[in-house]
Amino acid sequence: MSTEGRELGWDDNITQESSFIELPEGDYDFTINHYERGRFSGSAKIPPCNKATVFFDVKDADANEVSIRQDFLLHTKMEWKLSELFRSVGLKKEGEEVRMNWNALPGLSGRCHVTLDPDKNDPAKKYNHIQKLYPKEPKKFEAGKF
Repeated sequence: MSTEGRELGWDDNITQESSFIELPEGDYDFTINHYERGRFSGSAKIPPCNKATVFFDVKDADANEVSIRQDFLLHTKMEWKLSELFRSVGLKKEGEEVRMNWNALPGLSGRCHVTLDPDKNDPAKKYNHIQKLYPKEPKKFEAGKF
């Protein structure tokens, strides 16, 4: 069975319900599932530009996996956020200039701070949001451990 889904017919049966899990605000481990390339149409602050939508798999304390999608605008005004993403998975070091390697992201992991934010148009609806990506801590050498 395909995970991509399919179009439903007008008379098809349905059973699936929302499985949205509200994460309490806090720090969580994540793994990047995948990313999609897209286009940002522009706003009052940032003109039209490329964007990457990154899908993070975040595990809560009960080992429930929650998918959080986050947009990253490829614009110099948002370069700090791009650096934060690549530092969080160990593909960039502080102060280092690197070429963004998007294809290396899937499967990489890190740590983030998640908040539960109200929807801009409907404050009654809330969404999990990655507020901060923490820099990946380099592995420290410990004698006798691999």
